[in-house]
Amino acid sequence: MATQAWFESWFDSPYYHILYADRDQQEAQRFIDKLMTTLDLPKNARLLDVACGRGRHAIYLNQLGYDVKGIDLSQKNISHAQSYANDRLQFQQHDMRKTLDEKFDGVLNLFTSFGYFEDDADSLKALYAFRNHLQVGGVGVIDFLNTPWVAKHLIPEESILKKGIQFDIKRRVDTRWITKEIAFETGGEKFQFQERVRALQLEDFTHWLSEVGLEIKAIYGDYTLSDYNPLSSSRLILIVQ
Repeated sequence: MATQAWFESWFDSPYYHILYADRDQQEAQRFIDKLMTTLDLPKNARLLDVACGRGRHAIYLNQLGYDVKGIDLSQKNISHAQSYANDRLQFQQHDMRKTLDEKFDGVLNLFTSFGYFEDDADSLKALYAFRNHLQVGGVGVIDFLNTPWVAKHLIPEESILKKGIQFDIKRRVDTRWITKEIAFETGGEKFQFQERVRALQLEDFTHWLSEVGLEIKAIYGDYTLSDYNPLSSSRLILIVQ
């Protein structure tokens, strides 16, 4: 049996959701509000949320009136999200490297849900699928971390207590990867997981997006959609067509 990639095991683990239970939902909703105002898509637009997780962005977009589909590799995430489904909100277990037989007015990849793959060819497959999902005239959004900012503000080690579990976390950045090692013990059993994303920068995205036939139309540096600064911005948010 092939070894699971880190994102296949960690995102399906209940401990992932314990560690990140306190994510700022209000910040996420303010970001979506600002983003959709900026994109100015019609209210009947069809949107695809790529790597949607448990659906927090897709659910809110649907509440705003959009027809939304969320896809994610984790069946457990999709099973959870499907409890919120309705006739204008659907979820499907799907690999982001493969193209659905559907087109959308907007395709969103949010909260650093890219850069997981070891092989660059897989990242390109994901971007080709991203492009193929767009209607003519459609708009795409890729919300990634800003690698120089992450490297500058890195906390090498910390411990976080959640629901009686102490998560011991170690972080490192090299020329290729941003890596987080997560170790903890619960129920008399020791666990170790890893999160790892490519240390991609603007020039990497510019090159890859050009290769798949997409052009960057705007770049923002945080969830208020401030101008991007390569040294001081916390995010790298790309609007593409």
